[in-house]
Amino acid sequence: MNDQNTLSTLQAVLSRHGNDGTRLMQILRETQEALGWLSPATLTAIAKAINWPRAKVEGTAAFYSFFHTRPRGKYCVLWSDNITDRMLGNRDLMQAMCEKLWLEPGRLSEDGLVSVNTTSCTGMCDQGPALLVNYRTITRMTPERVDQMVELIRTEVPLDQWPAEWFRVEDNVRRADILLSGNFVPGSALRAAVARATADGMTASNDRSVKESLPRGLVGPTAMLDEMRLSNLRGRGGAGFQTRLKWEACRNATLKEGHTRIVVCNADEGEPGTFKDRVLLSSHADLVFEGMTVAAYAIGATKGFVYLRGEYRYLLEPLNEVLARRRQANLLGKNILGLTGADFDIEVHLGAGAYVCGEESALIESLEGKPGRPRIRPPFPVTNGYLDQPTIVNNVETFASAALIALNGGEWFAKIGTKQSTGTKILSVSGDVLRPGLYEYPFGITIQQVLDDAGAKGCVQGVQISGPSGITLSGDELERRIAFEDTPTAGAMMVFDCSRDMFEVAHNFAHFFAHESCGFCTPCRVGTQIVARLMDKLATNHGSQYDISELFKMHRLMQGASHCGLGNTACNSIFDTLNKFKPAYERRLKSLDFEPAFDLDAALSQARQMTGRDDAGAHLSNEHSNVETSR
Repeated sequence: MNDQNTLSTLQAVLSRHGNDGTRLMQILRETQEALGWLSPATLTAIAKAINWPRAKVEGTAAFYSFFHTRPRGKYCVLWSDNITDRMLGNRDLMQAMCEKLWLEPGRLSEDGLVSVNTTSCTGMCDQGPALLVNYRTITRMTPERVDQMVELIRTEVPLDQWPAEWFRVEDNVRRADILLSGNFVPGSALRAAVARATADGMTASNDRSVKESLPRGLVGPTAMLDEMRLSNLRGRGGAGFQTRLKWEACRNATLKEGHTRIVVCNADEGEPGTFKDRVLLSSHADLVFEGMTVAAYAIGATKGFVYLRGEYRYLLEPLNEVLARRRQANLLGKNILGLTGADFDIEVHLGAGAYVCGEESALIESLEGKPGRPRIRPPFPVTNGYLDQPTIVNNVETFASAALIALNGGEWFAKIGTKQSTGTKILSVSGDVLRPGLYEYPFGITIQQVLDDAGAKGCVQGVQISGPSGITLSGDELERRIAFEDTPTAGAMMVFDCSRDMFEVAHNFAHFFAHESCGFCTPCRVGTQIVARLMDKLATNHGSQYDISELFKMHRLMQGASHCGLGNTACNSIFDTLNKFKPAYERRLKSLDFEPAFDLDAALSQARQMTGRDDAGAHLSNEHSNVETSR
């Protein structure tokens, strides 16, 4: 692409986004998709166009894994390196691909054609091994597919001519309940919310003048908040905060002149093992968007965002099509349902490979075009969120539940599940089961029942609940229940049978957190790296009791001193596996005292073999031993 074409492409992208710096994430993504990478000259041009310091633009580009400030090749292949992908053989497949392409992992080929590397998780744990090629998802990799893919890359066949079957992503819904049943009629929940609010106002007064002065449009009728109170809906993203309290705080926040209230859907499900939001968005987008519109109705918002994780790039166009259809049906946009002043619209923003953006304030920073680092709080997003405006951030599943509450009422919802955990929970089940996929149950279901339904293989050694940041249960804890009062979860459930090494599970998680730490605070930035190195030392059988003690010490330190949830939960799986599967660690100990991580003699052994000096090495070793004896 010559300079003139590059300039015209860049100008088109910038014009599409109004040269607005708050839209920097989308500007960088669309520019990279068109030009292949973000060159220094490109970043300079973007900075000038949006009137931001170049260092600020480069800071954003450098923060996210999916932005490239160096050439990545015509084909950028990223293998999902989640523990479930490893269990399915991704490492051997990736190694085979690299050998056939004559390149090293993480390096660009000499001809500039292809690069092969790993990424944390693609959200395809139910149909792995998976990978991304130029950020397009490919599932169910096999040795045969690797061979075919290598040939397609060598002959430079465009991606749109690759086998369509490779790009097929299945929902794998194994058990559906109220959310996944698929019988939702677009617009029904919103009409019910408006009717309920109007009826509530009519009941309160029979005065005609009062009726005529009732709020029109999405101005936040209290009736909807009353239904949310009755439902006792708690956030499905993992924290379990009362949804009604968050909405009320945002509704009651003071608006500055020219400001509005904002509704944000957190679809950045980067927790390894979780893929429920993927299915809700791919097959039930109307339910989610309706829930967002109901929320806007309750709090008086006019603008909404869906923050979609970068690994779900393939969903961007389908979601925009659903939004366009809703606008055409008068369910989004101006004067929704024909109500004057009922204005609310939704826009999809795509992330770029940063797990920390699942934290609500980091997500808002990313929406504003900045690196996704968590904010210092207070103030909280409900009063000072996106561009300092009152903002609610809820999970995909939370908004889907809110739509059903608007349709059927809070009391109906509260009768499902348990008193403290109302409604249903969608579980993403993967690992050693015959039927990986989504299972939706009323809260209170036992873990054993889920495993039975999913076809757990043989004896179950452990179950990781809620991803690496959650808890690890042993095989004798399977009668525990999925509920906020017992075993809370964001949705992931990874199953490990008795053939698995639970140390390797925790080892994989340690590297995940070391890679995903945003670097904002020292306890997390340094602590996750120390933990990863300690686990590496144990993995190479150079561990000691000292290292075990250090792991416990790092868990206590990071849990109390980290700025956000990432650092606070980074050692959860290590703490649990150390306590519940201690033999997996102990068999790697070389000493009960202290053992150095570097073995000089072992490092020199290969060189001695190559130079034929093994005998000399042995002679020196014996001589050294004799000297020690004579002392």
